Amino acid sequence: MARSPGRERGGRDRDRDERDNEFSDKLVHINRVAKVVKGGKRFGFAALVVVGDLKGRVGFGHGKAREVPEAIRKATESAKRNLVRVPLRDARTLHHDSVGHHGAGKVTVRSAPPGTGIIAGGAMRAVFEMLGVQDVVAKSVGTSNPYNVVRATFDALTHQENPRNVAARRGMKVGEIVSRRRDGSSAAEAAAEA
Repeated sequence: MARSPGRERGGRDRDRDERDNEFSDKLVHINRVAKVVKGGKRFGFAALVVVGDLKGRVGFGHGKAREVPEAIRKATESAKRNLVRVPLRDARTLHHDSVGHHGAGKVTVRSAPPGTGIIAGGAMRAVFEMLGVQDVVAKSVGTSNPYNVVRATFDALTHQENPRNVAARRGMKVGEIVSRRRDGSSAAEAAAEA
């Protein structure tokens, strides 16, 4: 029996709606530019949006349009296409400290004990909130341009290693890696040795 095109399309739309509902988004920055033309000024808007599922997946996107809502929509769609998965410890913080940079933006992110909260400013805070991190300490050095800060934060997050993956790569047990970490070497050093 052949399916009707309407039912098939409705099924795809329903799947898309369910996928969209699992993500939260946060507007980080809107930039307005003006082009001077014969009749006056023509304005354009650029939006930077961070999207995440609050469970370890996060992405960012950039969109430009003549109107703000359209720019935000384009940025949100772009962010959903560029999601990355970040391993979290106890579903609340990062596994180890890491450093990221993009252009003149440099960021340091550090895991934190329970109850610390998100100690980060501006664009970095939006990334951690959408990621689902509850405890983290972060510092941005250099530029305060939100585009570069977000990209530097994503660079730091992509360097995060899960102890299980490091143990599998080395042929060790997770307990051995964690005990080495407690002896004084950091997980970042352990990941770098692998």
